[in-house]
Amino acid sequence: MGKRVVLLIGTNKGVFQYTSNEERKEWKLSGPFLPGWEAYSVLGDSRNGNLIYAGTSHAAYGASIRVSDDMGESWRQIENGPSYSPESGFALNRIWQLVPGPASEPDTLYAGAEEAGLFVSYDRGENWRELKGLTSHPTRPNWFPGAGGMCLHTIIIDPGNKQRMWVAMSAVGVFRSEDGGETWKACNRGLSRVPTGQPEDEVGYCIHKMVIDPNDSNTLYMQEHGGVFKSSDGGDSWFPIEEGLTLKGDDAPFGFPISVSPTGDLFLVPLESSEQRSMKGGKMLVYSMRPGESRWEPIGDVMPDEERHVSVLRDAMTVDSLDPYGLYFGTTSGEVYYSLDRGVTWDRLPGQFSRILTVKPWIIEE
Repeated sequence: MGKRVVLLIGTNKGVFQYTSNEERKEWKLSGPFLPGWEAYSVLGDSRNGNLIYAGTSHAAYGASIRVSDDMGESWRQIENGPSYSPESGFALNRIWQLVPGPASEPDTLYAGAEEAGLFVSYDRGENWRELKGLTSHPTRPNWFPGAGGMCLHTIIIDPGNKQRMWVAMSAVGVFRSEDGGETWKACNRGLSRVPTGQPEDEVGYCIHKMVIDPNDSNTLYMQEHGGVFKSSDGGDSWFPIEEGLTLKGDDAPFGFPISVSPTGDLFLVPLESSEQRSMKGGKMLVYSMRPGESRWEPIGDVMPDEERHVSVLRDAMTVDSLDPYGLYFGTTSGEVYYSLDRGVTWDRLPGQFSRILTVKPWIIEE
């Protein structure tokens, strides 16, 4: 039995996909699918056939979830998708994240939304309900958006305990649940606060992206607006891990994505600063921290002969599950790069898209 490797690309003008075999040397590009739609989240799901889910939004039609059962050739909108009640006063602006439920629940999906909220489906995405324990948290009146809005962009389920999960939200912070999402605890001690004008020190932390260690579910890593942090106690406390990241004056390390490989390698794409938000000096450098090390090192110059004054968004860097693993990222100028040697050397995939919002791998058993 072989494997088909699919790389789903969500942009602000539709969805694209690359397809390859396990070697990942030759790639076929197809799309655009859902042309003209923003796709902030995509998910390839083989638990019940091969389904592609997309969190779509459009200035005229609002936010929705769409699904394809023929590899993107046709799509239908989920009729009973995520929505807030009129009484809540919350607006559903975008679907920022789609993730599968625990391995023992093949029909379960979770969705993270803007305004920040968490939704669950127990029937393969056909019907969704809000997990109101999060949006009824006592700190909710003090949640305020930052410059990029207030989105729930990270959903992590403990691989060893399906009742334990984390979410991360921009301009709000990290929350953990121990009962499958019914109740939540704020987990932001040690992080850098972002001025949002609210007085509650339990929230107000601008998380850009968060990942879980593949070998220890008490260990989490994050790229935050004010630096790079690690937690060794499931998010109860955080401390900076920034040695090796070049700083300018009092600036904190700045960037959006953070990724972790199946072997525990961490990856960042640092940017110049919060104000500039582009590659330092146009050098497209990828930084890594290997397992057991405490220092970040620049391990890959993606375009050594050419400057790229671009950025990589929070959900646009990812790692697949193969051995050796593939590392991928898409830029705000619509280019996709990948590495098969732990980020040391890079190739560019064919095609030029509009702003890349998300990149997700999908391994299909054949």
